[in-house]
Amino acid sequence: MEHPPKDITIIGAGPAGLFALFYAGMRQASAQIVDALPEAGGQLAALYPEKYIFDVAGYPQVLARDLVKQLVEQAGRFGEPIHLGQRVTGLERHDGEFVLHTEKGDFPTKAIIVAAGIGAFSPRRLPQPCAAPWYGRGIHDVVTDPKQFAGQRVVIVGGGDSAFDWVLALHPVAASVTLVHRRAKFRAAESIVRQARELGTRIITDAEVTRFVEDANGALEAVDVSIKGAGEERLPANAVVAALGFTADLGPIESWGLEIDHRAIAVDSTMATARERVYAAGDVAAYPGKVKLIATGFGEAATAVNNIAVALDPDAHLFPGHSSNAE
Repeated sequence: MEHPPKDITIIGAGPAGLFALFYAGMRQASAQIVDALPEAGGQLAALYPEKYIFDVAGYPQVLARDLVKQLVEQAGRFGEPIHLGQRVTGLERHDGEFVLHTEKGDFPTKAIIVAAGIGAFSPRRLPQPCAAPWYGRGIHDVVTDPKQFAGQRVVIVGGGDSAFDWVLALHPVAASVTLVHRRAKFRAAESIVRQARELGTRIITDAEVTRFVEDANGALEAVDVSIKGAGEERLPANAVVAALGFTADLGPIESWGLEIDHRAIAVDSTMATARERVYAAGDVAAYPGKVKLIATGFGEAATAVNNIAVALDPDAHLFPGHSSNAE
């Protein structure tokens, strides 16, 4: 499928990408977002939607998922599309313009902003072969709303911050929460582990899930866990949350002739990369003195859009004027 041509195509629907989409509208540029994940928000939505963020200007504190909701609403002000579930596969240039290719379609565009954060990332899956058939019908690797687990018996697999975040988030709504980790030590911060223990959460270490048990209707009923030195135990479970972290990479973007080091793209003060009309903003952009903050990404997105506006129309002003003067 070939989509209508746009002035700017933004790769990534995290905070920087969403703000870039909004700001493109402020500059009266047509724009769109392409993102590999099934929902907008990037790391905020996929890794820690229930955690508070304290360093976004104007918000004394805000839940990550609520910040995403506000950014999506702001980005939608000018009616430009956000294409989700679109993993980038390539980039071509024809007659001075680009065609961005994804697994599902082509996106003609005059300029590109790479706002891919740490890259396109995918959840790590449970390695046991018995787990594969249960994805989508019992195993969850991305949790968007804790309420979907209301009244359920939940087993969380993992030992990092995200695993314990979900222990804290699901404890008030689930019938029970049990954490299973294959090691005795955790990667999570001691403070969050302590909070989970104080809630009375059962934590089983040196253990792995070995079997998924279904009821008469084919729904998940329990999981068998092999515990080092203690044998097998069956845990009641209506849902398993695989909180094993994510893998991330820039994929084909690394072959676009950009200057890349450790999954970061070198940019100048205009946020331009080594390739004409390809810009970068957010965590993926690198320059001396860079500080990786959401607030920084917002400024970089605006800088990139304003400089693209001039690149596309040399008669345009770099300074867009104050938004308070806009209708």
